[in-house]
Amino acid sequence: MWVFLLMMVSLLLCPVAESTASADVKPGCQDKCGDVSVPYPFGIGEPTCAMNEDFILNCSSGADGQPELFFRRNMPARNISVLEGTISASLYTAFACYDKNGSWTDYFSQSFNLGSGPFTLSDTRNAFTVIGCDTYAGMTNYEFTYGAACLSLCTENVNMSDENPCSGSGCCQTSIPKGLKSLYYPLSSFFNYTNVSDFNLCGFAFLVDKNSFKISDWPLSLKPKYGNNAYTADIVIEWVVENKTCEQAKADNTSAYACGTNANCTYSENQGYRCLCKEGFEGNPYLPDGCHDIDECKVRGKNACEEGTCENVIGDYKCRCPLGKYGDGKTGCKGVGIIAIIAAAGASIFLVVICLLLYMICTKRIKEKNFQENGGKILKNQRVRIFSEAELAKATNNYADDRKLGEGGFGSVYSGVLTDNTVVAVKKSKGVDKAQMNAEFQKEMSIVSQVNHRNVVKLLGLCLETKVPLLVYEFISNGTLSKHIHDKGSRILASWTNRLRVASEAALALDYLHSLADPPVIHGDVKSVNILLDSNCTAKVADFGASVLMSPGQTDILATKIQGTLGYLDPEYLMTGILTVQSDVYSFGVVLVELLTGEKPNSISKSGEKRNVIQHFISALENNHLFKILDFQTADEGEMDEIEAVAELAKGCLNSMGVNRPTMKEVSDELAKLKALHQKSLAQQNSEETDYLLGESSQSFCKNASPPMDESQTVISLQIENYTNSN
Repeated sequence: MWVFLLMMVSLLLCPVAESTASADVKPGCQDKCGDVSVPYPFGIGEPTCAMNEDFILNCSSGADGQPELFFRRNMPARNISVLEGTISASLYTAFACYDKNGSWTDYFSQSFNLGSGPFTLSDTRNAFTVIGCDTYAGMTNYEFTYGAACLSLCTENVNMSDENPCSGSGCCQTSIPKGLKSLYYPLSSFFNYTNVSDFNLCGFAFLVDKNSFKISDWPLSLKPKYGNNAYTADIVIEWVVENKTCEQAKADNTSAYACGTNANCTYSENQGYRCLCKEGFEGNPYLPDGCHDIDECKVRGKNACEEGTCENVIGDYKCRCPLGKYGDGKTGCKGVGIIAIIAAAGASIFLVVICLLLYMICTKRIKEKNFQENGGKILKNQRVRIFSEAELAKATNNYADDRKLGEGGFGSVYSGVLTDNTVVAVKKSKGVDKAQMNAEFQKEMSIVSQVNHRNVVKLLGLCLETKVPLLVYEFISNGTLSKHIHDKGSRILASWTNRLRVASEAALALDYLHSLADPPVIHGDVKSVNILLDSNCTAKVADFGASVLMSPGQTDILATKIQGTLGYLDPEYLMTGILTVQSDVYSFGVVLVELLTGEKPNSISKSGEKRNVIQHFISALENNHLFKILDFQTADEGEMDEIEAVAELAKGCLNSMGVNRPTMKEVSDELAKLKALHQKSLAQQNSEETDYLLGESSQSFCKNASPPMDESQTVISLQIENYTNSN
């Protein structure tokens, strides 16, 4: 019951789903049944949708419950071709089977009749086929005006492969005559398969479309099937409008001439006439306006004209020859004229364009080669941003002199403005020794790409398209700590508050590099030039050109060459060539001395004599003369106590033996504690009295300290002055 209801629902729904209007059917008529298109003169169901009753087809539920198109009631139709005048239909195959004793077990003979309409079996497409090793099949039409037979014999199992022809051994094929409308073919056997029963017990006979027939689908071991799974074969049926010549059809007033506008009539001998669209038209020739013009210019494309431009016309196309030439452009044009001059000029322009393209291609390939050699495949998958060479050239105004922030041994640093208005500092190599420069780059890149701390200058990205990659850092607007220590006009370090805070922040960054970075990093060139101050006066450690990465558990590294800056270098490192984290501690101690005294290492005294600032500082500290060598005014005794504590800390950092120096973490913790006590002391004091004692607040100098970036104003703040001296 449920199966019956489902079939009824599918039959009701299918016409609705398939009634979409089509250019191959009459308006309002169904154009498909299942997946088979039904073009006019055929029609589904309604007589008004077909040319006449001979062309009415039935769309009903098939064996699987899906809509299926039927020709002559019980023949499933697979395809209808208006152009070839054919219908492909499906028929059950005839078969006869025996047991090993020679008795019948299964039998089915096939017969069909196309009727008196304009349909005949195609003699060019169909072949009568017999499969088996003891199989004989005769065939005849219903009128018994034709008869033929096909015999297939074999004494051993035959390989039924597509490479073997159907030659009578296991398979037999024969043609049918032209104009045949009906066929009947029973099967018989000479020996009832007793002589081949070991490998073949069934024979099959069927009419089949030679284009769809595959002998490999019919092995000799095949057994018959019934119902929905029964074996079928496709046949080709030819059709005409009616059995008349074209002249008779046009002159006959009793029936309508079938061919529409822009269609020709064609006659098939002893069958009748059909319609075809004229040359230059396509579509359905049986509909009044079914043939429409073909736009050959679009269909043929570049092949439409041998020379000239294509112009479509109704039913044809034209080719217009180029200026200065004449003739039929379909086969070519003749003559020369102004076009030759234009061609020469065009050739010159073309040559220039080709040269430019070659230059661009070569440039692109060089950039791609540099990108690959500089580790582009690996680095492009990292979090660091990859800049193009053109992007950075535009940002720095092609590395204009007024954008240069500094210059050193490695190269120059330029300020730039990206398209999103981000201000950056671009480190550009001189490129004198590519191998050496690339090694320096890889070393610096491997370090800065792994550190992330608010007191370390951040790497924003890099450019790999140049011979030596470019590094792009965040722009630090207030320059170096060294600049503000030694520039007496700077007010940022006028107070002890800022000096203590800057020292604490720098120590925090170095402690991060030693203890928290993975893997740990020895900076190798700690100095006031390599500590930068941003717009909020926050300290940021920079320049990792002399830095090294440490393996887990490693505490020292034997350097291949001594790097760093004299005056800041650890004496142990100078003597042994072994770089340790304590080397950074010593260098930081020198920075603390510089913050306290305002003097550079190995500076010249007022008398003009060189002196060792470190020894001078330690001597003053031990003789209680520290206040005499300070570079700033103290506010009260509490600040002097803090300064003395920092001085003692600096003295510990400057111990000649690394094992006796505090660790960077101990230095950072001590400075952080002093900073916290200092801030607490400031909070307890009266704000007006504090302002009077401290003088003008230096914090006001830490906002908007950098000038605006534009084309007319030189950027005077030196972001990475460290590169100018360290390299």
